Amino acid sequence: MRGTVSKKLIPLLTQVNSGLAQAKASGAAFEPSVIRQNLENLSAYMLPGPDVESVSDIIIAMPEHSVSARIYHPAPEQALPVLLHFHGGGHMCGSVNLYDAISRELAVASHAMVICLDYRLAPEHPYPSGLNDCQYLLENYRQILKGYRHNQQLYIAGDSAGGAICTSLVMNNIANPEIHIDKQILLYPSVDYTMSCPSISENGQGFLLEADKMRWYFQQYFNVDSIDNDHNSTTLVKNASPLFNAFDRRMPKTLVITAGCDPLRDEGKLYAEKAKLAGVNVEHYQFDDLIHAYMLLSKLIPAQYRQTYNIIENFINHQ
Repeated sequence: MRGTVSKKLIPLLTQVNSGLAQAKASGAAFEPSVIRQNLENLSAYMLPGPDVESVSDIIIAMPEHSVSARIYHPAPEQALPVLLHFHGGGHMCGSVNLYDAISRELAVASHAMVICLDYRLAPEHPYPSGLNDCQYLLENYRQILKGYRHNQQLYIAGDSAGGAICTSLVMNNIANPEIHIDKQILLYPSVDYTMSCPSISENGQGFLLEADKMRWYFQQYFNVDSIDNDHNSTTLVKNASPLFNAFDRRMPKTLVITAGCDPLRDEGKLYAEKAKLAGVNVEHYQFDDLIHAYMLLSKLIPAQYRQTYNIIENFINHQ
């Protein structure tokens, strides 16, 4: 059923929905530069992150290109776990800079080193370019962190498209003896590129993330004209969706946090259910009155924002 949104979010949604109607009328709603700037503009609604003792910007040289990243170490004198943080943004937008406050909060809540990666984005770099960047980080983070103190514990975390990246990495490396992910943290994750869950239509209009924009995001990401009318495209999109991959008890302990007024609500819940049925240790929490991308709106919902990190901290600390 359609969610009932928090009153604290209604003024923003009214403003956004008005602007979206105007953008659609002018034909400017679905331009990469526009949607990237719109996401970056949400920084005005974000609380600043906490101080972290060591923060460093680095360049990671991959075989054919380089990407930037930022390393956060809350206690450089200690050998802490490592958390790989993959930002959201529909595989088309988002950045290390926009997500700086969240990376800082994750470093404090998990008491871990955090690496946040500026993986490549569509449409300039369609699937699987960005995912390959994240796979490279997963395989090589120890070499990248030479000179930093850390232990063997590895966590991954991501929201929305970042959740898609986390769950894809888990599925793709489940039988890889060189990779062991201890825990994954998923915030309103995107795990079904076929857009087949009921909440897509129930919450797909008026709650910031619109169903038609999601479909356009995925068309750019997979470099296809349609995600549901062409057999080859449909097969590609379904095979890339973590929700339809084989779930395995060897998957890491998993935290899933969903939002009741989010088009992605049902697929996040279903992912948690399927993982639990496979024998995975899963925790699932839902904020019934929040929307997609609420972590980028922390000034408007500070109590739920803080509660999210309390949930993450408890998940990390609970063996």
